[in-house]
Order: sequence, then structure tokens, then C-alpha cells
Amino acid sequence: MRALVLVEPGRTEVQDVAIPEAESIGNALVRVQTAGLCGTDSSIVAGKIPAALPRIMGHEAVGILEAPGRQGSIASGQRVLIDPAVSCELCDLCRRGFPNICRNGGLLGRDFDGVFADYVSIDEKQLLVVPESIGSDEAGILQVLGTCVHAMSTASVRPGDIAVVLGLGVGGQLIAQLLTKQGATVLGVTRSEWKRELALKLGIHAAVSPDEIADLVATTTSGRGADVVVEAVGTEATFAQAIDLAGAAGTVVLFGTATGGNEGLPYYQLYFKELTIKNPRAATKADYQRAIDLVAAGTINGAPIVSRSFSLPDANDALDAVRESSTLKVLIDAT
Repeated sequence: MRALVLVEPGRTEVQDVAIPEAESIGNALVRVQTAGLCGTDSSIVAGKIPAALPRIMGHEAVGILEAPGRQGSIASGQRVLIDPAVSCELCDLCRRGFPNICRNGGLLGRDFDGVFADYVSIDEKQLLVVPESIGSDEAGILQVLGTCVHAMSTASVRPGDIAVVLGLGVGGQLIAQLLTKQGATVLGVTRSEWKRELALKLGIHAAVSPDEIADLVATTTSGRGADVVVEAVGTEATFAQAIDLAGAAGTVVLFGTATGGNEGLPYYQLYFKELTIKNPRAATKADYQRAIDLVAAGTINGAPIVSRSFSLPDANDALDAVRESSTLKVLIDAT
């Protein structure tokens, strides 16, 4: 079968590899249809996130169940979403309901061979059925939508709240939709004019550039500050900006993955405003099921967020496209 393999940091190859074992170890076998790429994939390729090499890349995929697992809980021929987070179900965190941060777990495409391939061998407990009514582009955003659902489940959002989303990339666009559907007045922030226009078409209240947001929040809230601020960029500077924009007793959700920084945060504002800081990670199967349900019901529209689709042999070009500011969601069509 074909697979995109990370051979060494900075170098990937589409190789012909053996179809993974499935039936002999009790796993299900999934034929991949649509796979999504994200910044995590780029960081793994660049060596910023370590992985044992060689490694088949990728962690976001929807496909067809070719052969069921040992339990046979999902029938062959069903369309399924793959939950890419492997958990032990035995450690204290799993037993407390946090399989997404399992002490013994890992991620497909990083700790285990991933989904940028024709076939994936996977424990059937990692699979969720996807209705045929969901189009291929929308299927391609289900995994990232699951992480957005998880992130927003950590914040209490009430109808009428003023919410700010810093960054209108793939995650920011989906979070803005989720907040709008919860009844919040959503203010989006990005330097990109076309991303602002897209967010407005998808229903948010206003979208402005970073240098305009402070005045807009002050005007919209009569100087009180935002009730919820979601940082969806992943820098220390935007985290600090989120703290500044939040009102007293507000909530800041750090959705973007900040890996470093040395400028310092406005710690006194954290204390003075008695802010709640949430730092969600990944998602649970319940979050993925919620994502599927939201798209199937037409509540969340993911199709306009898809920018480009590549064939599996052109997966290296897809990785390049992820790094371009002119794109949002990039998919691989493995059919």
C-alpha cells in the first residue's frame, strides 16, 4: 500500500509498504478515504515534536471499515472516524475521565504509525460511525472539530456573553461557529482580510484586525471586557493579549499550542481580574461524537473551511500547503 513516511527530520517520502496487520491481532482494518493535515504534522516533520523514525505520518482520518475488530461492534462497510489518541483505560487519568491525557497513551502519526496511508490497523474502540449524509470535505474537519468541542466544553458560555476569538485559522473558525451557536456575541481577530470575511459569512458578529480589537471590546462591553477569550494562535503575545481583553471574572481558553516565549505574561492582571484559565488538550470520544452530530445536523458548516485537497502521492505538496497563510484546512484524498 502507499504511505507517507517521515524518514528523517525534514524529509518525507511516499513509499510502498506492507498493509498493516489487523485481523491477527484483533484490530479493525480501515481503508482511508479522507485525511486532514494540521500544524502538528508540520512540527513532527520539522523535528520540533519528536517521533521515532521511520514513521507513517498523520492522525486525522475518515475511512471505510474493511474488516471489523475482535468485538465486531461496527459492521464492515461502515464509514468511520478514527480517534487518533491511544489510551490505556487503566491509569488514574483514564479512570477519572481524562483519556485524552492518558499517562501511557500516545498519538497516531507520532507515537504509532498514522493515517496518511491506504489502510490503517486500529483498535475498534477508536472508531466512530460517520453518517453518509456528511460530505467528504466536512468529514475532513471532524477530527479538528472534536478538539474544538472539547476546548469549549471547558468554558461556561451563556447566551449574551461577549466572546473574542484570537486567530481565525481552522480551529478559530470552528470555535467561532460553536460560540455563536451557544448564543454568544463573537468578535473574531485576524490580520487576514479574507479570513475575516469568511468568519462573517459563517455568522459571527464582527471580525477585525489585531490593532482594532481592544477598542471594539471596550465599545461592545461598555468597558467591562470580554466574558470569554479564546486564544487560537499559539503564541505568548496572543495569550497576553487574551488576558488583557478579558473582563473581571472572565475565562481565557488557551486553544493554540504555545511552545515557548520569554516576554512574560501580565501576571498581575491574572490576579487582579480573578480570571479562569483553561488549557484544553486533544479530545475524547464523546467530543468526537458531538462533532459528528453537530455537522450531521447542519449546526456547524465545515466545508467552506477546506482550502485544498491533494492525492496521496502528492502528500508532500499537501504538507507544504499547510504552511501557507493563504490556506485553511488541507486534505488528502486517499481514494
